[in-house]
Amino acid sequence: MTQKERYAFVLKYFETHAPNAETELIYDNPYQLLVAVILSAQCTDKRVNMTTPAIFAQYPDVYALSTATFDDLFPLIRSISYPNNKTKHLIGMAQMVVQDFNGEIPATVPELIKLPGVGRKTANVITSVVHQQPNMAVDTHVFRVSARIGLTVNAKTPLQTELQLLKNIPEEKVHIAHHWLILHGRYVCVARSPKCGECGLRPACKYYAKLVKAS
Repeated sequence: MTQKERYAFVLKYFETHAPNAETELIYDNPYQLLVAVILSAQCTDKRVNMTTPAIFAQYPDVYALSTATFDDLFPLIRSISYPNNKTKHLIGMAQMVVQDFNGEIPATVPELIKLPGVGRKTANVITSVVHQQPNMAVDTHVFRVSARIGLTVNAKTPLQTELQLLKNIPEEKVHIAHHWLILHGRYVCVARSPKCGECGLRPACKYYAKLVKAS
């Protein structure tokens, strides 16, 4: 199977079996999504979704969050990984959005990565989910799944993975392909014991082909 054929197979499979894939983070607007994504770094979406309602109740918009103190916000995210840093990042993010962006969450990657706690992956998530821009956020799931299937070749960094995926996925499908790969990695192509027996991508998967050859 050529690389072009592999991409065609994988995209067709997901289009058929997961046409409405979307983020599992619960949010109502760009502000809430940005807070949730910042909190989600090295933390499960389930835990984030348990935590954000109290934050949004007390800080319903970026203006309210910009006035928060560390001591007031920290108890609300104590159960999240790296709560000290994330508390500082959320307050700093909100203050910069208010001061530099007139209270509007930026809509471009270069602007978003200026915000505290926002790296390339987070910026790609926001622009992809909110604005359906053709940006590919590469987390551990996307990195692992892409390499296992063979969508990427010798990609050593998230950026290398991102660039290879963008080169081969049609622009109009990039924003949903991000969710396809994340969810596949979260529930099927899991890290330690991938569920190859129930995976519909086996005909196109290099990892599975090696398993068959070795057996």
